[in-house]
Amino acid sequence: MMLNSLDIAKRPQDTRIVVAMSGGVDSSVVAGLLARQGYDVVGVTLQLYDHGEATHRKGACCAGQDIHDARRVAATLGIPHYVLDYEERFKKSVIAPFANAYQQGETPVPCIACNQSVKFVDLMAVAQELGADALATGHYVQSKLGPDGRRQLFRPVDGERDQTYFLFATTQEQLDYLRFPLGGMGKAEVRELAREMGLEIADKHDSQDICFVPQGKYADIIRKMHPEAAAKGEIVHLDGRVLGTHEGIVNFTIGQRKGLGVAAAEPLYVIKLEHRSGRVIVGPREALKTHTVRLRDVNWLAGTPLAEMTAGNGAPVEVKVRSTRGPQPAVIQSRDGEVFVTLVSGEYGISPGQACVFYADDTATSAVWGGGFIAEAVPQVFAA
Repeated sequence: MMLNSLDIAKRPQDTRIVVAMSGGVDSSVVAGLLARQGYDVVGVTLQLYDHGEATHRKGACCAGQDIHDARRVAATLGIPHYVLDYEERFKKSVIAPFANAYQQGETPVPCIACNQSVKFVDLMAVAQELGADALATGHYVQSKLGPDGRRQLFRPVDGERDQTYFLFATTQEQLDYLRFPLGGMGKAEVRELAREMGLEIADKHDSQDICFVPQGKYADIIRKMHPEAAAKGEIVHLDGRVLGTHEGIVNFTIGQRKGLGVAAAEPLYVIKLEHRSGRVIVGPREALKTHTVRLRDVNWLAGTPLAEMTAGNGAPVEVKVRSTRGPQPAVIQSRDGEVFVTLVSGEYGISPGQACVFYADDTATSAVWGGGFIAEAVPQVFAA
């Protein structure tokens, strides 16, 4: 039997698809497109944190207003819709690790943790329990069926919306079950489809904040969960001078320039956070430059095994070390069971906890080979 548009060997009307509906325009259009094509669509929305606190707050996903929006979209499309209370799971799997990482001087990426746990483990299990053949989301990434029958992950057509950085930890098993219908579209086209479908959220703003951090004040969350993270400490220049004191390292991130609370003749940046001593090390921008990082929890999606690919002098790849920057040339190496990435041109302000994502090449729709979390990033100034 021929495959349908989602690469499943069934007629659309015999294919059940669960759509993860956040209440935003992207996931709403996914539900609408699949319903229009005749699929048996079921919408599911996750309530991830305090409903009352989040209601009516702009700029965050999965908030109270978003749940109402998702429900209205499902009614407009004529599809069943369920809201699942995952607050405790979200707190344990996303919020707590986020606070712990910041308290230890790291810069975590909670959206990756959310995809790793709640969305692509728990929600996927719900989809399977509902008898779904696949779980579809509104992410701007592409997945295609490879010649070996495995699905492969690619960057989307709309490079400005590329969300592959947040999905590098998706396992092969998850990737085979997931579908991303918007990977070949641009945002303007998606909004136009929403208008065409008569969806009230067609012009709704995209989410910007970390969803559980009110007004972007992440330090408030960390202080609440880890009061000890607000302990005072010294702000120290690279040359050893004590420039002042601070109210807790949770108020700082690697590469930060503004709000240091010290006066200096030259611009100063946070170079290092010492969570044990509580010291914040500052210095000139050049001191932030890092060439080699050590990774942990590497997820490898390329067809050739990682050990084989990185044998000898390593494998040339393109990597992203932050979501807002394009891929850059690098080399992956495996040494003594650990994975290291050397950035050819170096990068400024890399912090432990961030992700390092691998791409096959520098083309606009390159294959994603996976990635890992940065366990250690030593600026050149400390590497001697």
